[in-house]
Amino acid sequence: MPKPATRTSSRSKRPAPTLPPALEAIAKSVIEVTLPNGLQVRLLPSDAVPTCSFYTFFRVGSRNEIPGTTGISHLFEHMMFNGAKKYGPGQFDRVLESSGGTSNAYTSNDVTVYYEDFMSEALEKVIDLESDRMRSLQVTPKMLESERKVVMEERRLRVDNEIGGLMDEELSTLVWKAHPYRWPVIGWMKDIENIKREDCLDYFRTYYAPNNATLYLSGDFEPKKALAMIRKYYAGIKAGPGAPPVLDSEPEQKGERRAEVRHPAQAPSLMIAWRGPQGTDADTLVLDVLQYALSVGQSSRLTRALVFEQEIAIGISVDWTWRFDPGAFTIVMELKQHADPKKAEAALYAEIKKVADHGLEPRELEKAKNNLSAHLLRELATNNGRAHALGTYELMLGDWRQGLALPSRYESITGDQVKAAAARYLAPERRSVVTLVPTPEVEA
Repeated sequence: MPKPATRTSSRSKRPAPTLPPALEAIAKSVIEVTLPNGLQVRLLPSDAVPTCSFYTFFRVGSRNEIPGTTGISHLFEHMMFNGAKKYGPGQFDRVLESSGGTSNAYTSNDVTVYYEDFMSEALEKVIDLESDRMRSLQVTPKMLESERKVVMEERRLRVDNEIGGLMDEELSTLVWKAHPYRWPVIGWMKDIENIKREDCLDYFRTYYAPNNATLYLSGDFEPKKALAMIRKYYAGIKAGPGAPPVLDSEPEQKGERRAEVRHPAQAPSLMIAWRGPQGTDADTLVLDVLQYALSVGQSSRLTRALVFEQEIAIGISVDWTWRFDPGAFTIVMELKQHADPKKAEAALYAEIKKVADHGLEPRELEKAKNNLSAHLLRELATNNGRAHALGTYELMLGDWRQGLALPSRYESITGDQVKAAAARYLAPERRSVVTLVPTPEVEA
């Protein structure tokens, strides 16, 4: 899935995309403002229901970290809920929930995102809450130690004692040898243990500055009043020094890479990845279509062939996520208890070769494109979905308009393009393979 607008200056020179008629109304409703301190503001008014969604996108993720402080982006996501100058420890959620609102956040390789859903009359309170922690988050030693313990336990639960987490972590170290994508978003345990308060303060000043953020407000509000509120609470926050660029020095892969993970399990599993293009590359959308054709739905090619017909796997999924730099096209196969991983691999590669040699069936291609467009349109149907989708498109594609044009762009993708992308990106010499080898509990 879904580059910040500052990454490539040529993006601003793109011609305006052609939008489907159904999305013209959304495009015309968007109000764009940039405050003097660099904060980008996008207003998406809609009076369908008396609620709002407020998103804050920070252009920072594990990609911006360095050895010794891996995991600081995710750790900071936790700390952002623990008190600032005006609203102290524990007050953010308490004040928001007393107004009928809810909040959440997530950290990825490329971005950190915070959002709230609430009744329209609570808008000023939400803006006050969010601006307070952008302006004056309190990074105290006590708060750091508390959240450090929470994140360390989360890592134990989701990685150290979880098969998928172990395999994914091992796979990333195969796919990337030099790029920061090689370390996990949650960070290495020793790094989490040793992150210092001074590291957090430097990180906050650099990456949580208004000139590194974009606000998306979607829902039932009066635009002039909402913009006046945003100016009132955010205009006084000073701009940061600017985020240092991330160097992509990843070398070309020249052969298959392999690893094993030994862990107690009922059955073997496979996790296989190929490096793909960055999010702004035209082939990214072609691989979106391939992903859907291979794995989405019971009649998808890999599910039909490997789960139902050959009965090799009990489940199969494909993950292709847009990233600022070249990402990974990943296939996960959960095998039957006594299945042979080598035979399962051979069967998988045979199906991929069919696509690389002969392409998709016309109906497969049509179905994949229809499902992609339907997913986009469903997300745009709600306040939260619109804010998240357009914000993501702006960061990943450089312009939210490019996201609204996706249905027509997907529709123009041809079978020959999918065939060529499968042959180019899913080549044997580009793949990395992690095999889960089940071990007895006593060995563990």
